[in-house]
Amino acid sequence: MTIWTCATCAIEHTDTTDPPQVCEICSDERQYVPATGQRWTTRDELEAEGFRITVVELEPGLHAVETMPELGIGQRGLLVQTEHGNLLWEPPGFLDNAGIEAVRALGGVAVVAASHPHLTGSSIQWSHAFGRAPVYVAAADRQWIRRPDPAIRLWEDVEELLPGLAMHQFGGHFAGSSMVHWLAGAQGHGALLAGDTVGIGRDRKSVNAMRSYVNNIPLPARAIRRILDTSAPLAFERIYGAFATIDGGAKDITERSLRRYIDWVTDTVPDE
Repeated sequence: MTIWTCATCAIEHTDTTDPPQVCEICSDERQYVPATGQRWTTRDELEAEGFRITVVELEPGLHAVETMPELGIGQRGLLVQTEHGNLLWEPPGFLDNAGIEAVRALGGVAVVAASHPHLTGSSIQWSHAFGRAPVYVAAADRQWIRRPDPAIRLWEDVEELLPGLAMHQFGGHFAGSSMVHWLAGAQGHGALLAGDTVGIGRDRKSVNAMRSYVNNIPLPARAIRRILDTSAPLAFERIYGAFATIDGGAKDITERSLRRYIDWVTDTVPDE
């Protein structure tokens, strides 16, 4: 049996002799199947091609865990260290022994979670590498689980993953799209681990939220208001997204950006 990985989204699938006919994640309107068609790969193939895991400190207690060269969607995983164990957020779609040992040297993995189905990567393989650590999946997104496993824990609304690390369900991009509030992040000022529940703008001074980023499908104003309402009680100075970081003023940037979004989708801005 083989653990198949979609070459486009880098999400692991159920162990089978032959690869699935289609990746349901990529066939959904929020993602895409390349013009060249569906393609599958495996951990062994990727390793033979020279893929590797790198681990780099972003701030005290936080490390990026990434696949080099870029694989699939290309998100960075984040390892958050706490006194009660570590969270692996948005696990990469690949792992190797050197990467496992580098993470182990930082305290290992106590919990695995992701913001939404696109960024689940090789959650189960990472879980199994660290004693079958629980893998948290939003109950609202259970239909998108590609590799069922006893390690999976369904959750909704708010889940304390570890003391000081609370996962909140924001909705929007997916029904279960979430972010983690890291109380000790940004030197105690608080940080959000966002995935792309909110996406960080190229200017690093804005965020947005979309049903599909790659296919340009917007969200309705009610979904944006829910994101605003859910973030309102949380203190955060920094946002660590799937691909970029907002280093300061992140809460104000989030509110200003999303209120601007609502103005545009509700047709309350003047012509320019």
